[in-house]
Amino acid sequence: MRLQLALNVENLDEAVEYYSKLFGTEVNKHKPGYANFAIEEPPLKLVLFEYPGATERLNHLGVETFEQDDVDAAIERFTEADIKAEEENESTCCFAKQNKVWSRDPQGMRWEWYRVLEDSETFGAGGFGDEAGEAR
Repeated sequence: MRLQLALNVENLDEAVEYYSKLFGTEVNKHKPGYANFAIEEPPLKLVLFEYPGATERLNHLGVETFEQDDVDAAIERFTEADIKAEEENESTCCFAKQNKVWSRDPQGMRWEWYRVLEDSETFGAGGFGDEAGEAR
């Protein structure tokens, strides 16, 4: 597992160049309006959404897992703890097909617990964001 940090950025190419230097690694996936880094040390999935004029820099937080059992365990934990959550199975988002569960903390910060099933050539339903600067 690794934590995910998803940011809204004004200029994607500028941000990719900066974060490549900051973490000393190459971009993992770079598509129009979207990029991500799979950083080993520290274990981090850094996601960048090109969203000029976004009202917030932080788009959402998450945990990327590599096993379906981890997503299933999160769903079970959320259910037992009565944490409101929304499941998505085999949904396409961020140029990847994923199984995931979404939740919001008490102040509205979005969290996703997800597993990538396979890459996709399309971003997915809903485009890059809405007026709040949130990825879909």
